[in-house]
Amino acid sequence: MMSTTEEKYNPPVNQAVKRELEDEFVDKRAVTKKSRQCPYLDTINRHMLDFDFEKLCSVSLSRINVYACLVCGKYFQGRGPNTHAYTHSVSDGHHVYLNLQSLRFYCLPDNYEIIDSSLNDIIYVVNPTFTKEYIAKKVNQSKMSRAYDGTLYLPGIVGLNNIKANDYCNVVLQALSNITPLRNYFLDPNNYSHIHHAPGTKGLAMFPLITRFGELVRKLWNPRNFKAHVSPHEMLQAVVSCSRKKFQFTVQGDAIQILSWILNSMHLGLKTPKRKSTIIYRCFRGTMNIYSQKILPVEIDEKERNRLLKCEEYQEKMEESPFLYLTCDLPQPPLFKDEKKENIIPQVSLYVLLSKFDGKTGKEYQTYKENILKRFQLTGLPPYLILYHKRFTKNTFYIEKNPTIVNFPVKNIDLTEYLTEEVKQKHPEPIYDLVANIVHDGEPEAGTYRCHILHKGTGKWYELQDLHVKEIEPQMLTLTESYIQIYEMQNCVVKTHDKDAKA
Repeated sequence: MMSTTEEKYNPPVNQAVKRELEDEFVDKRAVTKKSRQCPYLDTINRHMLDFDFEKLCSVSLSRINVYACLVCGKYFQGRGPNTHAYTHSVSDGHHVYLNLQSLRFYCLPDNYEIIDSSLNDIIYVVNPTFTKEYIAKKVNQSKMSRAYDGTLYLPGIVGLNNIKANDYCNVVLQALSNITPLRNYFLDPNNYSHIHHAPGTKGLAMFPLITRFGELVRKLWNPRNFKAHVSPHEMLQAVVSCSRKKFQFTVQGDAIQILSWILNSMHLGLKTPKRKSTIIYRCFRGTMNIYSQKILPVEIDEKERNRLLKCEEYQEKMEESPFLYLTCDLPQPPLFKDEKKENIIPQVSLYVLLSKFDGKTGKEYQTYKENILKRFQLTGLPPYLILYHKRFTKNTFYIEKNPTIVNFPVKNIDLTEYLTEEVKQKHPEPIYDLVANIVHDGEPEAGTYRCHILHKGTGKWYELQDLHVKEIEPQMLTLTESYIQIYEMQNCVVKTHDKDAKA
C-alpha cells in the first residue's frame, strides 16, 4: 500500500497525458528504427479507409496522438505499450497505422516507422495538395477520375453525404466550392494558413470554419479519391460549433440563412487589421443606394398633408448599403382555381423581379407603427451576383411557400437597364451567366434541397442531391422552383492571392 505521504507527492497521472508521454518516449527511442520492408503492407484495406470524419480515438474520444488503423479504418490513440492502438494491434492482428497529424506510417506492436512510396496515395487522400500550376491550368479538366472501387467521377462534381438533415447546408457548400476564384483560393492553404487573430476576437472564433472549408474544397476537387463521394462531417461540426448551435445537421434549416452566415463568418475569419478586403468580398460584395420616404397618413386633410410634406421626417432619405446577395420579391400566387378547377402555376420573368433595383420602382414596407416607401438603385456590381427568391412567408400560424416559377435565361443576362449612367461607365458590359442554381422541393418545413452546378471544364450542367449526381439539360433548370441563384459576370477577373499571403 502507498502511504499518504507518497500519494501526496505522486498524484495520479491523467491517462491521456500518460499515453502522450509514452508516445514521446517511444518516438525518441525508435527514431532510427525504420524499415522499407514491412511484411504487413498487403493487409492494408483501402476500401475501408475514410478520413472524412473527425480525428477522434474510437475508444477514449481523445484528439491527442490519433492513429488510423489501415486494415479496419478505425481511429485509436497512442502507439506505445498500454495505448489503444497498441492493444488493437495485439488483439486483432492489425499492424499498419497512420499518424493523422504527422502523416507517418508505423507497424505495431513491433513499433517501427514504415518508409514505402506505395503509401503516398493514402497521404494524398488524407491531405490533398495542389500546385499553383495545377490550380491555374488543370483543375477545370474534363477528364473523369476513377475511384478505388472503380467508380468514375468528375472532380468538383462529387456527392456529399447527408448525415441526417443537412441537405440545406450541402447545396450551399457545393455551390460555393464551384465558384472559381473562391475554389482556387482555398485549394492553396498558403493563402490563409498564416492568418493570426488576437485572443477573444470574432476572427479567431470563426477561423476553424476557414480551415474546415478549405479541407472540404480540396477533397471535393481531389482527382485521386478512394471513393466517389465526400462526407462533410468535419465542416458540419465546425458550422455547429462556430454558430453556437444555431445551425444543426440533425434539423432541417433554411439555405439562404446558412449561406449568409457562412459568407459573413468566413469574411470575419479571413479579415485582419492590415487586410480589410477578403476573397469573400472580392467575389460577392456589391453596393446600392436605398431611398426611403415615410408615407403620409390617409385620413388627413390637404392642409395637414402640405404641412407634413415640409417636415424633415417625411423627406426622402438616401443611404448607401453594401450587399452580399439581392432579395427578389415574388408576386403573390392566385387565390382561386381556374375554370378546370386546377391550380394555376404562376410564372414571372427574372427581369420583372430585377426591376426592383432600377432606382425608379418603389415598394411599400410596413412596420408596426409606420409605412415606408423604398427604392433601390444598384451602384456597384460584384463579379458573382447572388439572387435570393423569397419563397417563404411566415405568418402567425404557419410558414407559407410561394410556388411561382421564375423564368430566367441561363446565359447573357444584361443588367445595363438597372444602372445609372455613372455606374454604366464603371461596368460597361454588366452581362452575367448562371453558374449555380439551388432549388427547394416540397413543403416549407419538410422539403428537400438540390442544386444545379455548371462544370467549367466540360461545359455541362449537373444536378446534385446529397450522394446523387446526374447530368441535366440546361433547359430543365427553368422548370424548377429556384431559391438561390449565383451568376458570374462575363470577362471578370478576381484576385485570389492576398498581398500578405505566403508565396
